[in-house]
Amino acid sequence: MLGMALAALDGTVVSTAVPQIVGDLGGLSVFSWLFSGYLLAVTVTLPVYGKLSDTFGRKPVLVTGIALFLAGSVLCASAWDMGSLIAFRVVQGLGGGALQGTVQTIAADLYPLKERPRIQARLSTVWATSAVAGPAAGGLLAGYADWRWIFLVNLPVGGAALWLIVRYLVEPGRIGVAGGVRAATLRGAVEPLGVGGRGKVEGEGEGPGGEGTAPGAGPGADPGAGPGAGKLSGEKRGWARGRGRARVSVDWAGALGVFASGTLLLTALVQGGVAWPWLSVPSLGLFGGAAVLTAVTVVIERRATAPIIPGWVWRRRTIAAVNLALGALGLLMVAPTVFLPTYAQAVLGLGPIAAGFVLSVMTLSWPVSAALSNRVYNRIGFRRTALLGMTLALLVLLAFPLLPFPGEPWQPALLMLLLGGALGLFQLPLLVGVQSTVPYEERGTTTASVLFVRQIGQSIGAALFGAIANGVLTARTGGADLDGLLHSLKTPGALTAPAADHLRRAVAAAVDYVYLGAAGAAALALLVLLTLAPRRFPVLKEHEEEKGEEGTGEEGEAADGEAAAGEVRVQEGPGTVR
Repeated sequence: MLGMALAALDGTVVSTAVPQIVGDLGGLSVFSWLFSGYLLAVTVTLPVYGKLSDTFGRKPVLVTGIALFLAGSVLCASAWDMGSLIAFRVVQGLGGGALQGTVQTIAADLYPLKERPRIQARLSTVWATSAVAGPAAGGLLAGYADWRWIFLVNLPVGGAALWLIVRYLVEPGRIGVAGGVRAATLRGAVEPLGVGGRGKVEGEGEGPGGEGTAPGAGPGADPGAGPGAGKLSGEKRGWARGRGRARVSVDWAGALGVFASGTLLLTALVQGGVAWPWLSVPSLGLFGGAAVLTAVTVVIERRATAPIIPGWVWRRRTIAAVNLALGALGLLMVAPTVFLPTYAQAVLGLGPIAAGFVLSVMTLSWPVSAALSNRVYNRIGFRRTALLGMTLALLVLLAFPLLPFPGEPWQPALLMLLLGGALGLFQLPLLVGVQSTVPYEERGTTTASVLFVRQIGQSIGAALFGAIANGVLTARTGGADLDGLLHSLKTPGALTAPAADHLRRAVAAAVDYVYLGAAGAAALALLVLLTLAPRRFPVLKEHEEEKGEEGTGEEGEAADGEAAAGEVRVQEGPGTVR
């Protein structure tokens, strides 16, 4: 919880201190990179940390992430100009990427399926509390102390989190890691499995079968085991944990490719239409460079023994569907989080604090519905629960353009309350469901891929909906941008009453079109779930035993058509080597 609080607070506490930071360090023209640089670093490192947590375990990755985040906080507090502060915010983001993905993965590791909605709801509450308390805390520290304290306050919180994790976090038993896919022997060494599962597991209990076989394929195997299949008893798993030696291969070239291509893509999306026109040389160069590096990264990943983003992330229907559906969620979330405060201030005439409360009601209903979602998906399944949630969200988003002008603040607040409840039924069942379809050694990569695609969707949404809003405003006001309109509306006497009313209607129309675009993203998520997601998620056997009465699982993964040919797995707990 404390680790998640670090990442959550850092995204909100800085915003209200920007005037003091700019007044002290200067750099008004580039201060937006305080947020963009942090977001870039978090997003592009998510897949890397996910793979590393599968390879080396969650605990070392989380400890490293917190240490890096705290080091970045100290550096930010000692920044001497805006350039150095931006660079140190990137360092913070490198640690924040480990916090976001690994905490979500640990929640799935430590808690049985029926308890995960409760713990995930608590994590959502951390984000909700941060959204409300972060700006207030940042304003108080910047106004009554010094803006550098907004970074220094991370130290006691992070230090407590680090001490608790080092002292108390005990990961579930991990068998040796080999090339990104865990394999176990009695007392042997593990050689990396190649692409498509080629490789060899050596040690006692090995028999005929050669390449592509698993322990227990010959003499010394459990009774009844055939070539390439068998069961690991508790005693043998203990030998594997205690005596096995794994030769670990890390795809650093792939990690660099993901980092470089993601950085170029997100920079183009974040700065396009802001720092330079969309069709300018910088934008086209960044998009072109991202495309080339992405192609190079795909080639590297296809040849790697243990790729950072394995091909099965997109070959398996369940994971691919959840990735795309939560990417659409990231896209539609831009409408309330970015444009609703603008609507509240420009159209409803509210101040910044009151406008923030109109949005914050969504963070009240979201964790409540998420915590209760297990009662729904235990009855109707993960997919149907997500379909129900997104259908309700679609109706709420379509209702926003129907609000009267100018209307009352409670009207959009009520819609946001309903939207939070709907999205709690959508996001959490998909996250819990997809984590339950993969074993331990793939859960970090799977969770990171989901969060990575959601962040990409959010960046695309910011660029797309920003272009829509500016296009509507240009058509209705003759070229004025959103920031300029807000400044004019906030300045007393700057506009006549008819001119102010015209601008307010223009802003309302722009936000209405943004919400229609968000409704389109909701429809896209529904389409993905209806056409790509399996009707029942292929929950692994150990998760089915955890949940007991829940009926959302399938008998193995073959029902989903997801198992890659030649892939060798060792399932923890009851199960077979496949």
